[in-house]
Amino acid sequence: MRTWMATATSLGCRICKTSASVFTLILMCAAMALAQPAGESAQGEASLKLPDLSDVTFLGGIDGHKLLMIGLLFCAFGLLFGLVIFTKLKNLPVHRAMLEISELIYETCKTYLVTQGKFILILWAFIAVIIAVYFGWLSPVPGKSIGVTLPIILMFSLVGIGGSYGVAWFGIRVNTFANSRTAFAGLKGKPFPIYQIPLEAGMSIGMMLISVELLIMLFILLFVSGDYAGPCFIGFAIGESLGAAALRIAGGIFTKIADIGSDLMKIVFKIKEDDARNPGVIADCTGDNAGDSVGPSADGFETYGVTGVALITFILLAVKSPTIQVQLLVWIFVMRIMMLVASAAAYFINGAIAKARFGNVDRMNFEAPLTSLVWITSVVSIALTYVVSALIVPDLGGDSSLWWKLASIISCGTLAGAVIPELVKVFTSTESRHVREVVKSAQEGGASLGILSGFVAGNFSAYWLGLAMVTLMSIAYYISTMGLAVLMVASAVFAFGLVAFGFLGMGPVTIAVDSYGPVTDNAQSVYELSLIEQVPNVEQDIKKNFGFDVNFARAKDLLEENDGAGNTFKATAKPVLIGTAVVGATTMIFSIIMALTKGLTENVNNLSLLHAPFVLGLITGGAMIYWFTGASTQAVTTGAYRAVEFIKANIRLEGVEKASVADSKKVVEICTQYAQKGMFNIFLAVFFGTLAFAFVEPYFFIGYLISIAIFGLYQAIFMANAGGAWDNAKKIVEVELKQKGTELHAATVIGDTVGDPFKDTSSVALNPVIKFTTLFGLLAVELAVSLAEKGSALTHVLALVFFLVSASFVYRSFYGMRIGSELPAAKAAAHAAAD
Repeated sequence: MRTWMATATSLGCRICKTSASVFTLILMCAAMALAQPAGESAQGEASLKLPDLSDVTFLGGIDGHKLLMIGLLFCAFGLLFGLVIFTKLKNLPVHRAMLEISELIYETCKTYLVTQGKFILILWAFIAVIIAVYFGWLSPVPGKSIGVTLPIILMFSLVGIGGSYGVAWFGIRVNTFANSRTAFAGLKGKPFPIYQIPLEAGMSIGMMLISVELLIMLFILLFVSGDYAGPCFIGFAIGESLGAAALRIAGGIFTKIADIGSDLMKIVFKIKEDDARNPGVIADCTGDNAGDSVGPSADGFETYGVTGVALITFILLAVKSPTIQVQLLVWIFVMRIMMLVASAAAYFINGAIAKARFGNVDRMNFEAPLTSLVWITSVVSIALTYVVSALIVPDLGGDSSLWWKLASIISCGTLAGAVIPELVKVFTSTESRHVREVVKSAQEGGASLGILSGFVAGNFSAYWLGLAMVTLMSIAYYISTMGLAVLMVASAVFAFGLVAFGFLGMGPVTIAVDSYGPVTDNAQSVYELSLIEQVPNVEQDIKKNFGFDVNFARAKDLLEENDGAGNTFKATAKPVLIGTAVVGATTMIFSIIMALTKGLTENVNNLSLLHAPFVLGLITGGAMIYWFTGASTQAVTTGAYRAVEFIKANIRLEGVEKASVADSKKVVEICTQYAQKGMFNIFLAVFFGTLAFAFVEPYFFIGYLISIAIFGLYQAIFMANAGGAWDNAKKIVEVELKQKGTELHAATVIGDTVGDPFKDTSSVALNPVIKFTTLFGLLAVELAVSLAEKGSALTHVLALVFFLVSASFVYRSFYGMRIGSELPAAKAAAHAAAD
């Protein structure tokens, strides 16, 4: 592990040295251009000031500050809820053979996270330079000392990173408790415990995640001076976005290198799923957590935070009345608190129903109670949205009807949080006609036709999900025309932001059903790796110490079947998160537009197809999305090639029960090496690309941001659902058709390995990449505009320099990550000729 960490740290240092001269140039240029005081036009986020919440009363006399102070108690209850389930999971019964495996997985995950933490801090140094230039020299907080404001903003960017990182760590600890307990519960031969334990783990993560994020944002709102709060929110959002992007990208690359390397051995050596002799299996289990637990946890934390910051920024920029600003801010945060209550209530209601229906049955559809949980949460959230809105904002600007209009707009998003999973299941569930078409195609035409059918499923899904989002956003837009424009400018943009907010209305439940998947996947692996069936006298031991009879065959069937449900619900959460990224980005882009047009009073005509830079920006964004897809997949491809190469050379199938720990750690090292290399190339290309395009021309950059959001939305939906279809097609062959080891199974395994980077690397990482680019773009474009307003000719020179640096990392993302230039046959021929 030390070698692994040393290699990763060395890589970070080399890349930092490569870019050091660029940052020297930034600082020199900034110093020259900023020799004179910043003008009024360059205030941006530094000038955002929160109104005094105590100036407005609610519920018949409680001022806004005191009302939100009560919200801190709900955050504490949410944290307590998560910790109680955490303790319950830790204390569930488990056989020592399974416990040893889950603890080994956790130790490997822990080492990976430590390495990742060091890398994230290196990445933060890049962001810190821009924050220091912007808030330290270019646009300091008016009337405040730089020596005070800059450390505070930098600190909150670290708090954002720490939040993403902390909930990710909590997520793997919970899931590695739950995986062995789920595997052990399966030995009873009853399905309900196998469903209940992963869901409890997911709810623990979801409640903890939302509570921590809300607690931090309430702390800024309630205890940070209004002069500093705006910049602190921006710093916090950039920090959590950076942490989520790094953990999502690296985790997605890591998990799919390991998954592909492990899966292909089933075809090459005709061995079973999660064979203990395969040194890639431990890496695969680590990857399940690194990619499917760490990534979504950090991503979810960032999604909730960034969406909240986007709405806060909009309210401060677009609403003129301080009273209405306070009313809307308090209303939004009360709604966030309500989401915790709604999710907890729905969880207990659904739990009671599920136990009554499935508690003692021998067979159950694992998707059924998860589906009912999503719908019950949606109904409860929508009902409470109307009740709370009527109580908190019965009158806005003299209009007593706006409370139900705002509630209806949010409810469009909350409804989307239930409708989108249903649409996703049409294309990814084991019961889906599209998934069964993949199996049918593979039966006759092998991997080729199976892969083509998966492409069909992904493309069709993008059509239906896109129309569903457009329909709900259109309803929200229509409602926004019914009086909101009196309170603010661009009321339609606010409506879209509230739709994104409503997407998250089921908060902890969305995270819970997403986290369900990695636990079920790991549970299968823990069962096989523990070699529980070969432990001497294990049946008598379990009967004596745990009080039940073991049913090994039934346990394996149930664990595999539940993994199919986990695959489906992992797929359902992805479009919800990417949808919030795109809809929420609309609100953040509006903030940039407001700054550039001085409140929509100047240069509005530049936001049209008649302004050539704007059109060129629209085209450029698509190029970046497609490069990102290729770069992230290239990192997986090269890493998987190296992992397969090592495993094939070192796997031992005769005379051993398990792969050596050293070989397993070597596979983990390979996964980490290529995950880190891929992440750095991608991050630095995006980082310098954002600076370059912001410096080219402000309206070019607006077009660019809109483009990456739209291209990213459909690319992510297509890839996520195509990958989900291939994954569950393999599951049908394994569980329903019982055809492991056949040609059909081999064909669907190949389809699954194609889908792996689709669904768990490229698609899911687009969410934080879009939000990070938009958030960081807030600072980058204002830096560029301010330099230009001072008469500096450096902006276009810097744009070229930044683009060349970005392009160099784009080049490295392929040519520095290639498997090799010579084909095996050509290499052999060359050696033969030399001899």
